[in-house]
Amino acid sequence: MFENAQRTEISSLGEFGLIDHLTKNFSLKNNTDKGVGDDAAVITPTEGTKTVVSTDLLVEGVHFDLSYFPMKHLGYKAVVVNLSDIFAMNAKPKQITVSLALSSRFSLEAIEELYQGISLACERYQVDLIGGDTSTSKQGLMISVTAIGEVLEKDIAYRSGAKANELLVVSGDLGGAYCGYQLLEREKRVFLDNPQAQPDLGGYDYIIERQLKPEARKDIIDILNTLDIHPTSMIDVSDGLASECFHLAKASDLGVTLYEEKIPIDPSTYNFARELDLDPTMCALSGGEDYELLFTIKQEDFQKLEHHPDFSIIGFMNEKNEGMHMMSKGGNKHPLQAQGWKAF
Repeated sequence: MFENAQRTEISSLGEFGLIDHLTKNFSLKNNTDKGVGDDAAVITPTEGTKTVVSTDLLVEGVHFDLSYFPMKHLGYKAVVVNLSDIFAMNAKPKQITVSLALSSRFSLEAIEELYQGISLACERYQVDLIGGDTSTSKQGLMISVTAIGEVLEKDIAYRSGAKANELLVVSGDLGGAYCGYQLLEREKRVFLDNPQAQPDLGGYDYIIERQLKPEARKDIIDILNTLDIHPTSMIDVSDGLASECFHLAKASDLGVTLYEEKIPIDPSTYNFARELDLDPTMCALSGGEDYELLFTIKQEDFQKLEHHPDFSIIGFMNEKNEGMHMMSKGGNKHPLQAQGWKAF
């Protein structure tokens, strides 16, 4: 299950010894006066900014499967999915806290691998680890990460700011993470049927990485600023494009028109979806975990990003009474349905 064959029982360190051991090499990079090691972290706010906070909980067997999810990748992803929520506010993350509940089947070496991934994410996104908690668990592993970010008050983007006739834009491409998940689940079933079988993952690097090592779009905030575009509303694509469209529409009291032919899908995603007899468009609409940014812009900003390689203009916001629908490649109008991730 874990890369390191050596095993040290966590009980040999105790809770505080474990925390000290795992966090001793983390450095502070932002406006953090005190990080790990006291009763509370101390942060000095920057004048004229808003603080934004987001928390996600990842549960073994619900959000991840350790039969194919390396601990190092899991630590990285646990941080990234939280940072994505901060970027979705048009903000920049500064600090995180990490809390764990783990059963006795996890050794110190396994949790060290998890924290290697957390450390890599902290370095890549230049955030400070400032605290957290650890607890025992009767079964499995649970990871809770809280991300704290900053944004100038004039720049913050809520879900509720869209207006009718504004353009709907998404970064990157969609559906890859879902196809990566389907591939890993397929190979897991093959292995369970025949433990001697070797996984067939050749040529699928892109969709596997989209699932096991996603990246939050920290670059988008800077690109939009350079283009002098302020998103009127924004959300990250964690539960599928359709679901996020519903969230934006509900918060802004509007409807949405999507164009199927405009939805960006990578060739690797498209080809694998067809290999499994899946509809690539449905993978993009309902798959989730892409962690791209979906946002609205004013029509006068159209030419600023019309041909930009990082963005696709996929539709527009309409009046609420016009409803939620998608125009198919054949020109037919279909009701838009949100079939993404459901927590319960």
